[in-house]
Amino acid sequence: MSALEWFAHKPLGDGIFWIQERFYESGNRANIWLVRGSQRDVVIDAGLGLRSLPDYLRDAGLLPPAEGPGPRPLLAVATHVHFDHSGGLQHFEEVAVHSAEAAALLRGDNYEAVTWLWEREVARPPRPGWRARQFRVPPVRPTRLLQEGDVISLGDRQLTVMHMPGHSRGSICLHDKDRKILFSGDVVYDGSMIDWLPYSKVSDYVASCQRLMELVDRGLVEKVLPGHFNIFGAERLYRLASNYIAQAGVCHKVSTCAMRSLASIALRITNSRVTS
Repeated sequence: MSALEWFAHKPLGDGIFWIQERFYESGNRANIWLVRGSQRDVVIDAGLGLRSLPDYLRDAGLLPPAEGPGPRPLLAVATHVHFDHSGGLQHFEEVAVHSAEAAALLRGDNYEAVTWLWEREVARPPRPGWRARQFRVPPVRPTRLLQEGDVISLGDRQLTVMHMPGHSRGSICLHDKDRKILFSGDVVYDGSMIDWLPYSKVSDYVASCQRLMELVDRGLVEKVLPGHFNIFGAERLYRLASNYIAQAGVCHKVSTCAMRSLASIALRITNSRVTS
């Protein structure tokens, strides 16, 4: 299967494209965002990596032509290293990730990447003989380590890094302040927030949600482009964040701890089978 078959996209205007993996039919299917600037382009998250996303961007005509002798700069930014967002980073020359998860990406740590792919989730195999049980996120060397407050400049637009741990220790959002757009990764999307994975932390998630609410209170976000599911606005963002804080009490923390233990055991067993 070619990259053109595997992916599909939808233009949102203002240089933003919404890309998805057509045949990965799962709630874990991540949204991929292409943001084009006057001087460089950024891909936010990269999917599973079963087909080459850069090939798709070129073949689909989504990348502007280079103005100089070399190729136009293209940076892949991982909002975090979970497998559904980081598997495709292997196809990019320039890769950015928060420093807290850089080592996991470099060593191909499929425990921290929570790699968990089922055969039934892939409606059409990307190539003959492909098997889900063989899927791994390969080691990738980041070319840029991100920190809170860093700015990724595309020329005519700037994306500010906001470190928002909780879902994972290196989770980030990217904030386009001028356009009041938040690329939220898995920090928040219109569904249940997952805080029971390895390296999830409820107290960090509460603090991150408080920051999200402050963004709304200050009028700094009007549109959220999340890591999963559909786009939503400021009112929904505030409600999702405030609801999480409201239910993050003692009982929730106890149940989350138990679920994290079970998830950790399952992930270690699954990944040991893959490598054996």
